Parts: sequence; structure tokens; C-alpha cells
Amino acid sequence: MTAEISFDDFLKVDIRVGRVVDAQPYPEARKPALKLWVDFGEEIGIRKSSAQITRHYTPDTVTGLLVMAVVNFPPRQIGRFMSEVLVLGTPDTDGEVVLLRPDKDVPIGGRMY
Repeated sequence: MTAEISFDDFLKVDIRVGRVVDAQPYPEARKPALKLWVDFGEEIGIRKSSAQITRHYTPDTVTGLLVMAVVNFPPRQIGRFMSEVLVLGTPDTDGEVVLLRPDKDVPIGGRMY
């Protein structure tokens, strides 16, 4: 467990729900990854992310899914791809990423609280 933070610190992290509208293999990545385009609605728009999720997801199976992502980190260069958001996941028993997703259909752009 990491150090405790204040509720105000938590509020600084902007986690939103988005819908994956496109996904492509990213063979140039050091570790197997997919390039994702995630739509967060009118306020934020479509943002890109590189995600090491190839164990459980393909471009076809991830496209259309609702996902949770941090939208207020600065962009990060991942190889030749600029990742603009951090799509969230948790490890399975083998340490492979399983995406964090709403279990109901909710509007895109909604902020986690």
C-alpha cells in the first residue's frame, strides 16, 4: 500500500469514462501493445493511448468498449506514438492487464467519484 493522500489530492486526478472508437496493433512497441483512440465526449474529445493489453484484448474485441482513463496527465511519447491518456487496468493472476470498465452503459465523459 502506498502513503495516504488527502481527498483534495484524489480530486486532482481526473478519471473519466470513454469509449474505444479505434484500436490498432502497435508492433513497434518494446512490449506488445495496442494503440487506442478513446472518445470522452464533447468536452474532451478523442484522445490516444498506448496500452499493453494484448493478452486479453485484440483491436476487434476492445473497439466499442467503455473504459476508465486518467485524462489530465501530460502527454507521453511511447516510441513513435504520443499517448495522451492513461487507460486503467488491474493485473490478473498472471500479471496481465484487465481493463477497468463500468459494468453498466453510462454516458461517455462522466467523471469517476
